Order: sequence, then C-alpha cells, then structure tokens
Amino acid sequence: MDKNYFRGKVMIITGASSGIGLASAKLFASLGARLSLAARSIDKLEELARELGPENILCVKTDVSREEDCANLINRTVGKYGRIDILVNNAGLSMRAMFRDLDLSVIKTLMDVNFWGTVYCTKYALPYLLDSKGSVVGVISIAGYAGLPARTGYSSSKYAIRGFLDTLRIEHLYDGLHVMVFAPGFTASNVRNAALTADGSQQGRTPRDEGKMMTAERVALYLAKGLAKRKSEMILTPIGKLTVWMSKRFPRLTDRLEFSYMAKEPDSPFKKK
Repeated sequence: MDKNYFRGKVMIITGASSGIGLASAKLFASLGARLSLAARSIDKLEELARELGPENILCVKTDVSREEDCANLINRTVGKYGRIDILVNNAGLSMRAMFRDLDLSVIKTLMDVNFWGTVYCTKYALPYLLDSKGSVVGVISIAGYAGLPARTGYSSSKYAIRGFLDTLRIEHLYDGLHVMVFAPGFTASNVRNAALTADGSQQGRTPRDEGKMMTAERVALYLAKGLAKRKSEMILTPIGKLTVWMSKRFPRLTDRLEFSYMAKEPDSPFKKK
C-alpha cells in the first residue's frame, strides 16, 4: 500500500467514536489525512482529536439517522476543508432476536441508522466526491451477503446498503467515482454490546469470544488497502469468504450450517431441535 496515498486527502468517517471507525481515524490520521469525524458521542470525538492533534481533525456531533445531521456533517466538512475525497459510511447498529419476538421499531431503527445513514451522507457528499473523483465506502457485513439468523433487521439493512452502493457504482461507472462495499467478518468491537434485543433495549454484553475475532485495527488496515487500490468489494476473514462463496453455490447447505453455527451462541434466541 502506498502510504502517501492518503496524505492531504479529506476523509469523513461516521461512527468514529468506537470500533472500526475509531481504529480507522487513528490509522488515517497517522497517514496524513485530514479528517472529519462523526458520531453521537461528541465528547469521545473531542478526546480523540486531542490525542491525535486537532489541527487536521474536525469533530461533528452526528446522528446519521437524521437527514439534517448528515447534511450538517457534509457542510461543516466542506466549510473547513473545501473538498471531500473519501466518505466512509461506518456508523452502524446491530440486533439479536427472533423476528417473531421482535418489536418492529427495532428494524426501523436499524434501517434508519445503517441504511438511511449511508444514503443521507452519500447524497449530500456526492457532488463533492464527483468533483474530486473520490471514494465512497459502505461498511457492511457478511450478513449483507448471507442472511444471519436472529439478525433480520441487521441483515436487511446491510443487504440494502450493498444494493444501493452497487447501483451507485454502475450509475457513475464513467464519472471517476470509486464505490467500495467493505465487508468485515466478526470484528472485536462494541457493536454486540450495543446490539438491540427484541424490545429495543441494548443487549449490554457480547455473546461471542471477542478475543478470537479480527481486531478493529487490522480491519482498518484492510480498509486503507482497499481504498488505495480503489477496489469495488472487499470481503474479510476466511470464514466470511467461505460463507459468501458457499451461499452462491450451495444455498441450502449454507442455511443449515449458518443455523447450527449461530445456535451455538450462549443464550441463543433459537436452538437446533
């Protein structure tokens, strides 16, 4: 990877206060990018800016489920830097519950944050990205390729993001716009602690062994490589790549394997009979 590729580039990263977004902010700051960091936790963003050096970091309190917040993020970024080169749509929310038990407001919340947050930010950033022939990225999941049981709202939102970005890529195939779908596998982060349960309350703990997962820092490195090479798609982890490959060729078998794999989670909402 050409480490000078990001020097001076203006990057927006949503969901930058934790997990992949936080790791990405630290990495791209070290590579000389000028950052606009977005999250609901402005205090965490400002603490990060003090750590990294505030001169090339803009912190914008943003709830990506609100269109006006996304428009403000783009306007503030252009107001400070005059351009946008890369938009990383990373802000996201997960869930864990059977659909039959689920309050429908949970799916709406996930679609508002994951899907509409990506759409809103991309819509307002697009004119500037077209001017710079820049990049727009959607951080999805393997759940955006193969349905993940007890994650109906999560999978639905990630499938939707993939469809949106794949279509956007084709629309601007000859405009110089780079569009990348970025799909990590299970990553050690706060996403499972904050995941919503059937009634919309936060899960508060992770059901999986975080120590066995890919670190957010390593995911950020892959993100940087994909951006520098202007890839259209990146699928991470061996099990993630295998799941996507098998879901296309052996869909029934993949369904059974996914069910068995996810049913082994502690306190799983479903069990194999």
